[in-house]
Amino acid sequence: MSKSVLNQRKILAVDDEPDVLAVLKDEIGASCTDCRVDSATTYDEAVKLLSSNEYDLIILDIMGVRGFDLLEMAVSKKMRAVMLTAHALSPENLKRAHDMGARAYLPKQKLGEIVPFLEDALKYEFEPGWKRNLEVLKDVLSDLWGRDWEKIEKDVGTKMSPRES
Repeated sequence: MSKSVLNQRKILAVDDEPDVLAVLKDEIGASCTDCRVDSATTYDEAVKLLSSNEYDLIILDIMGVRGFDLLEMAVSKKMRAVMLTAHALSPENLKRAHDMGARAYLPKQKLGEIVPFLEDALKYEFEPGWKRNLEVLKDVLSDLWGRDWEKIEKDVGTKMSPRES
């Protein structure tokens, strides 16, 4: 197993689908040693965990667990968070995630390839991390959103003002 920046990190995964949480734990666990992955299936569980623990990285579903509310809480506590979604996958939510301080926006169809995205969220500062995230997902998002994607892609790094890291 190669050395991962996820090693010895505390990670919180929040999703209302237990099977998604199981895949996340498996994927992360296969790539890191001595990392801890806590999970929550509800907003209230996540709030309790965020209130009583410090996390190096938080993975948030948007729908079902009030992901944007949890993102606001995580960012206010200076914790890095990424958004992972299937049903709320839209250019508007990508922009909102960026503007609120998320470190990445990931389609659930990339769940089996999530570790490099999580590593990037820890390795890169805000703006370089977003550029990398969008570069890696460019083909997927172009296929999903067509011309809508071109506008969002152009906005990132120019019209959007990145948050402090």
